[in-house]
Amino acid sequence: MVDIRHPTATTIKEASKEHNSVMMARILTITVIAAALLPTEGFSPTTQSLSPRLHDTSLQAIGALAKKAKEATLRQYIADGIDENVMEKYNIIKESFEKDDEGDDLKMGPLQERLTKRKGTITVIAEYKRKLADSGYINDVFEPAIMSGEFREFGASGIAVMADERMGGCTYEDLKVFVEDQRRSRNSVPGPVTIINSDLIIDELQIAQSASCGVGAVVLILDIIGAEDTEKFLKAAKSVDLEVIVAVSTHEDAQKAVDIGAKMISVVNVEGVDEKQRVIENLNIPEGRTVTTIANILHRGNKGLEEVEEAWACRDKGFNCAWVSDALYKAGNSAVEHPGALIKSMTSKSSLRWASPMAKSGRGEGAREYLGDILM
Repeated sequence: MVDIRHPTATTIKEASKEHNSVMMARILTITVIAAALLPTEGFSPTTQSLSPRLHDTSLQAIGALAKKAKEATLRQYIADGIDENVMEKYNIIKESFEKDDEGDDLKMGPLQERLTKRKGTITVIAEYKRKLADSGYINDVFEPAIMSGEFREFGASGIAVMADERMGGCTYEDLKVFVEDQRRSRNSVPGPVTIINSDLIIDELQIAQSASCGVGAVVLILDIIGAEDTEKFLKAAKSVDLEVIVAVSTHEDAQKAVDIGAKMISVVNVEGVDEKQRVIENLNIPEGRTVTTIANILHRGNKGLEEVEEAWACRDKGFNCAWVSDALYKAGNSAVEHPGALIKSMTSKSSLRWASPMAKSGRGEGAREYLGDILM
């Protein structure tokens, strides 16, 4: 936990910390660049791979190094002065730690309800990033105010913002833009979509920041922060009315997440539909609780649309939702393969046996429809 008792202290020790923060940021950048240059064949990861190809949300692939960098960012945030609204939320969280646990809350929150539809359907969480694993920065046309509306109009059930400036190119100010845009759509059809903060959460102060921004949910990565802190942050989030998605990579961690109260589980850093499915199968779930399962759809570095087929396959394996990030932007703002069209195609009722996303995209068979327009 980051100590916020003396946020304005300026000592030699703090100067040293600031120097270490800069060095850590440099090391983090070098590590990610080096990982991107590693050949895909002949590279055998151990417990955690540094290759961003294994997960669109690269934060989950760098583990302890990213955590150290985030700690440095939080220290700087504290030194700059904590906003009053954030402190108000932070104090609510601290007070909640002193109260007895109220037991298992079986009621689904608004986000979980949107993500959990009837069997045989799949919903989509669209993740916004300014930086991509393969392409650097997205063009200005993909500003938050533009993408927020497109995600909503084309059927995203949740919008995640990777609010880590080093890895996703986004900040908490971008979160606020998305929240405000969705707020303005309250009387529209479709209505507002829940905003999810997919920053690397390592301290309850970030949960307070998230609540202050107005988001509806946060992501906790169990493999990085551990089961104890995950359980603690679940309680912190509940105290400020935030839902939580717990990211896991193994069946063991998925069961741990359920045991400490998780109601939404995202399978990350796992390639292959069958491998993803094994992470969530045969979980021991308490009676009366619904656990929503989310499959992270990995980005392929080509012009194909295998990501759409993977979303359909995950749907057929019982997943409730697909989390899509870099793959949304692989065709830029193409008239038939823009991010909204990919979302619509993934949520269609199409079959792997009878349909091809390539054919529906307008490439190969002369079609002119948007992806998903005729996949009924």
